[in-house]
Amino acid sequence: MTGKEIRDTFLNFFKDKQHQIVPSAPMVVKDDPTLMFTNAGMNQFKDWFLGNSKPKWERVANTQKCLRVSGKHNDLEEVGHDTYHHTMFEMLGNWSFGNYFKKEAIAWAWELLTEVYKIDKDRLYVTVFEGDKKDNLSEDKEAIEEWKKHIPEDRIIFGNKKDNFWEMGETGPCGPCSEVHIDIRSDKERAEIDGKTLVNTDHYLVVEIWNLVFIQYNRLADQSLVTLPQKHVDTGMGFERLCMVLQGKQSNYDTDIFMPLINEISKISGLEYGKNTDTDIAIRVIADHIRAVSFAIADGQLPSNVKAGYVIRRILRRAVRYAYSYLNVHEPFMYKLVPCLEANMGYIFPELTKQKDIIEKVIIEEEQSFLKTLSTGINMFKQHVKKIGSEEVISGSFAFEMYDTYGFPIDLTQLMSKEINKSVDMEEFQKLLNEQKERSRQSANVVKGDWVELIKDGSSEFVGYDNTKYKSKIVKYRKAETSEETLYHIMLDKTPFYAESGGQVGDVGFIKNSEETIPIVDTKKENDLIIHITEHLPKNLNSEFICIVDVQKRKHTANNHTATHLLHHALRQILGNHVEQKGSYVCADYLRFDFSHFQKLSDEEIKKVEVMVNKLIQDNITLDEFRNIEMQEAQQMGAVALFGEKYGDTVRVVKFGDSVELCGGTHVKATGNIGLFKIISESAIAAGIRRIEAVTSDKAWEYIYKQNELIENIKLTLKNKINPIGAIEQLQATNDEQKKEIEEYRKKEIAMTKNQLISEIKSVNEIKLISKHLDLDSITIKNIAQSLTAETPDLMVVITSNINQKPNIVVALSSSLVKEKQLHAGNIVKKLATIISGGGGGQPNFATAGGKNPDKINQVISEINNNIENYLV
Repeated sequence: MTGKEIRDTFLNFFKDKQHQIVPSAPMVVKDDPTLMFTNAGMNQFKDWFLGNSKPKWERVANTQKCLRVSGKHNDLEEVGHDTYHHTMFEMLGNWSFGNYFKKEAIAWAWELLTEVYKIDKDRLYVTVFEGDKKDNLSEDKEAIEEWKKHIPEDRIIFGNKKDNFWEMGETGPCGPCSEVHIDIRSDKERAEIDGKTLVNTDHYLVVEIWNLVFIQYNRLADQSLVTLPQKHVDTGMGFERLCMVLQGKQSNYDTDIFMPLINEISKISGLEYGKNTDTDIAIRVIADHIRAVSFAIADGQLPSNVKAGYVIRRILRRAVRYAYSYLNVHEPFMYKLVPCLEANMGYIFPELTKQKDIIEKVIIEEEQSFLKTLSTGINMFKQHVKKIGSEEVISGSFAFEMYDTYGFPIDLTQLMSKEINKSVDMEEFQKLLNEQKERSRQSANVVKGDWVELIKDGSSEFVGYDNTKYKSKIVKYRKAETSEETLYHIMLDKTPFYAESGGQVGDVGFIKNSEETIPIVDTKKENDLIIHITEHLPKNLNSEFICIVDVQKRKHTANNHTATHLLHHALRQILGNHVEQKGSYVCADYLRFDFSHFQKLSDEEIKKVEVMVNKLIQDNITLDEFRNIEMQEAQQMGAVALFGEKYGDTVRVVKFGDSVELCGGTHVKATGNIGLFKIISESAIAAGIRRIEAVTSDKAWEYIYKQNELIENIKLTLKNKINPIGAIEQLQATNDEQKKEIEEYRKKEIAMTKNQLISEIKSVNEIKLISKHLDLDSITIKNIAQSLTAETPDLMVVITSNINQKPNIVVALSSSLVKEKQLHAGNIVKKLATIISGGGGGQPNFATAGGKNPDKINQVISEINNNIENYLV
């Protein structure tokens, strides 16, 4: 059976058993702070198991994309080295939410495996939970009795709590499980050793293929167990392993899931799979990793230096490193595998087809960037290894320098060390890393005093959406000191001041009473507290204060914040729905907006975005604001939830026409208030991440006035007010013509100098020698020296110069001297450089040196003329 047939058979089997077939959830988790990636089929049904929401269906089945590369489930180091571990894999599963239980789950599993897939029953074993005294649980008798209906009792194996009791986390739904294991060894091997003894021993040919979890308990905070009112079934079968079994292979990588990728990698590298252990491992690593990276990007996670993005970058870089070291592929190539992956998996996961171009472009950018780092780092590592000789430990200081100065990943340094039987002093590395972090903390360290309460158990309420002026009292205050200043933090019972969050800066203004006015220099959030920062405290802390926000700053900030929403909407309309906000900064003077996109915006695209945003401004669309509404209701409205943001059960929705976003910031009452929108820059800040900076309102007009002033000055300078572009083109043409004339002059000068030098060739010790001091620039000297040695056999050229009082030496050799006499220009120039208190080096044919003593530059020519034999060894 093909992989497609195997997958379809599973889904159709459970469809016939009245299961709802649902699509795979994204592999990248965006709404669960406890997970970065989907690592099991049940993740998307987590709220149903927890009772947070009612199940839509009682029976469900699907194939789920999963990724296991961090935390408890981490198979990364095994990937490629063995035959069955993967980063990204598919989990075939069926679920019952309070419907059927052990009897049906076990019967259907046996029916599918043995009657539908026709797997030999004699190769199957099952495990059941043996019980646990600590939890006061006995053996899973119900599962044992159900399995005895299908399989001989001597093939039912007891498993402990670690292997056969599944838990969602420290608390929550849990229960015993039964695993189905298969023995795919040869008949001869099976006759020699009973497969039952190899179950759960990590034997690569006696493996688990299906886990049936019976969720019947709830783990409480005190670690006790209570029986759930409803019992659930959660199963997971590894698709790749199932294909290995049904296709008669002994490695997941030999199935039709991976072989198309493996063949493509072999084609690109020119290395045949199955001929060499090291290259085979590298090919398997790449075949696995391209799947993980491609699916992650398709699901919206771009490589970066933080959190989930770093995991994806790490996987991609690991694959590139294997290709570089073992396949001799030193240029971007992984992006070339995406069409092959899409052709084989796009039919079941259409996001691969939809996002194919984005995936390719993100990967090639990442490859190009990392290959530069990799080449430098590998060369540095080799030099260091040569330097330390037989020492078995790579110092943590060297590893840290590679990481901190050159951006070389520590895990790659560890991997390369392991491959040459060395280790990295990770204790020293971690110490240096912690010291660096501590220095960063110290530089921004704020020593905060204890809170002084004025109103016991007082709370704070933000009233700034509707007010910029409000009466308030101080709830509590504290002192905050840095190495540079002393400030004070004030918490008010009601405040119109917006605290910095969501990319928007905090409000400034002042609070006042009848006696004094206290400036508020910033407003920030600390957990749920709104903190007002002042340079000094009021004399009467218990009085009532009038809080007044700086209205002009608030107004301009609101203009820019609303403009980011309109910009986001315009980018998605013009570039596509792959555009997602990746960060923003909004202040009174300008806005900055980071978003996912794979290439530089063209001038035409920037113009279209500007025109659309300004059209939305001119339409004077009024603000529709929905405060404290349920998250589900907000999603039904089509509100855009930003990746990485945490939202509560109730949210605020900000709507301007078709622009609908979850947002807690301050906004204009109507888009017409913004006045004008102007993009001032567009750039890349990371692979697949672009940044737009823009201004609005007064700042936009100011920018336009300055641009107009610049144009007028250009016209004045060019003395051409009618056609300044024509004047500039004429200047460029003249400049190009003059460059050609200079180049012709340079060529003539080089030719004349060459002829002069050729006439001065001396024969010394069977070597032709040209030695001369020239007052020419370094590029001209290099061209002359290389031209002479290319045209004249057995020629050594030594040229000195004194450029800006810096002495320089050039040594060039004909190829015949390098090959036949084993001379090396780099070695010669190093010796000569000692005369001018300097150093240098280079290639066998050409080398240069510089020094600190220009007064001795003439001695270099004298030395080579009189003692050339000292330099021919």
